[in-house]
Formats: sequence, C-alpha cells, structure tokens
Amino acid sequence: MKKRSRMSQASTQWKPKPAITVGLDIGDRWSHYCVLNQEGDVVEEGRIPTTEAGLRRQFVGEPAHRVAMECGTHSPWISRLLQQLGHQVIVGNARKLEAISQNESKNDRVDAEMLARLAASDPRLLAPIRHRSLERQQDLNLIRTRDVLVRARTLLVNAVRGLAKSAGTRLPACDTAYFAPHARPALPASLQAAAAPLLDQIESLSKQIGALDKAIEKLSQHYPEIGILRTAPGVGPIVAAAYVLTLDGADAVSSSRAVGAFLGLRPRQSQSGDSDPQHRISKTGNIYLRKLLVQSAHYVLGRFGPDSALRRWGLRLAATGGKRAKKRALVAVARKLAVILNCMWRTGNRYQPFPRPQPTTTAVA
Repeated sequence: MKKRSRMSQASTQWKPKPAITVGLDIGDRWSHYCVLNQEGDVVEEGRIPTTEAGLRRQFVGEPAHRVAMECGTHSPWISRLLQQLGHQVIVGNARKLEAISQNESKNDRVDAEMLARLAASDPRLLAPIRHRSLERQQDLNLIRTRDVLVRARTLLVNAVRGLAKSAGTRLPACDTAYFAPHARPALPASLQAAAAPLLDQIESLSKQIGALDKAIEKLSQHYPEIGILRTAPGVGPIVAAAYVLTLDGADAVSSSRAVGAFLGLRPRQSQSGDSDPQHRISKTGNIYLRKLLVQSAHYVLGRFGPDSALRRWGLRLAATGGKRAKKRALVAVARKLAVILNCMWRTGNRYQPFPRPQPTTTAVA
C-alpha cells in the first residue's frame, strides 16, 4: 500500500495540467517554441531572441503555461524568469532525452514540438531536474572559478618545467602554490627572459586562488551542513561545499543510496533477459563533483588515510588483484563516500569511522 501511495504522489506532481503546453528549444541567440492546446494540436510555433526582453514579450501577461526545455547554459536563468512570470517550468535532462538527441529528423522546430508533446503527455518522460537557487549558483561559481584558475596555473607550471628540461635543467619539486619563488633562482640565465612572464602569471594566479580559498572557507557560515560533511576523511572545504551546492539539498535524490547513480558513479546497465553485461560507470552526473569525490577516495585509500570501515572495505576491493582492481576500488569508495555524505547531511550526524550496526527487532510471540 505504501508503494502505491508514493506512485500516486509522483503521478500527481505535475497536476493540474494547464490548458497550454509550450516546448522551448533554447539556442544561444534564438530559441524556437511550439505551443500545444489541451487536445495536443499545434496552435502556434516560431522563434524568439534568447534574451530576457524577448522572453518577456512572449510570456508576460499570458495565463499559466507548462513550459518544457532542456537543461543547458541558458536554462537556469530562463527557468527562474518563467517561474517568476507564473508559469510551470519543466527542465528536462538532455542526457536522457534520446527521443530528441537521436531523432533522424532533428532540427530546432522539431525539438521544440517534441519537448511540448513529452511535457503534455507525462513530464516524467523528460527526466526533470531542478536548478539550484541564484544564491547557491553564485556561491558555486566561486568553486568553478577556482577550478579554472588551478588548471590554468598547472598548465603554466608544466610549461616552465618543459622549458627548463629543454635547457638541460630540472626544477626542484615543490608545492604548486610556491612554485614561482622556488623556480626563479633555479632557472638558467638563458631562460630568465622567456620564463619571467609565465612565473609572474603563476604568482598572480596563486594569489587569486588563495583569495578564493578564503571565500570558500566562509561558505560554512551560510551552509552549516558543510561543517558536518568536512568531518569525513578526504573531505575538505572545497569538496564539502561543492557537494552541498551541487546537490542543492539532501532530498535531491530519493534516498542516500541513489546518490551514486545521480553523480554517475554507478555502472551503466543494459540488462535484457539473460544478458546482463558489466559496463563502466555511467558518468552522467556532475563531472567536477565526481572528480573531487575520486580525489577524496585517493586520500582514503592512500598512506595517510585514517583507519575506518570505509578504508578497510576499499583496501579489500583493491587487493583482489591487478591495477584494474585498484581503479575499481577508487570508484567504489568514491560512490560509497557520496552515499555516506548524503546520510550525514540528512541526519546531521558527524562521520563515524566505524558505525555501529543497526539493531534488529524481533517479533514477540
């Protein structure tokens, strides 16, 4: 009876169905739209500029529509704008809309009509996602900006090391944040002029990254759950903040166990009849957060990882044989760590290295 109740709630999530359903295929400059009436007939189609002014001209003053779109670069601000105008917005997961991506007659007009028809018949066919709030998006942008700067600094450091090797010099190993002051005196005189601009940029990037680190550290004042998640091994301020801001709520998944699949850390499935081949992970979730969790797994299984049930479990998997087993263990630990973090977030409990087993209840005769 409970399962039927949950299914009933899911089926009524998008009711009542509005009289008008709009499919909006968003482009960088122009967006195509298709309007269906309640009988499923196309009553209007066309294109509008992908700007706030263009969208307002199309949707302001209209009765509440059901508007369907695919997730993308513009979908966060467009979905927020249309919701402010009183419309029911459904943002579909573009990775799961094969009816659109693999359509043999794919074009913007056809895509807009397909979005409208899927939303009119059953919004769950769009595999809807929920965009985070503007405030959380801005906080998450701090982490994404830091990632871009770190990758740029790494590229410059590798370039300087390559220049040194071409001159027969090997620069000393050191932390990337302190690379420039260590590298300057070690470079030969013949490379000083060529390497100086690169070293100046590395120093500037290190200062900017340090400033962002301080700003990210302060996010725990606005999101107390970040402090709870940081008690887990390998989970620092960046990993914890990225986890909280990317999921945008512990209830982003139906249960803690589902967060592995949500982040693309579960093996892809293609079971049919007696055939159930083993595949690699789906990689359908957030790429950056998945990379951070794998980095945390490296720490958990590394030489400095503290003893815990998670570490012992991962080491047993890695010991089953071969380099491939170690890679699988890293992904498995990252997936389990994602589940543990979601449980901690839901319950508000700190990390327990060796959690107590749940007591079992026995029926009394």
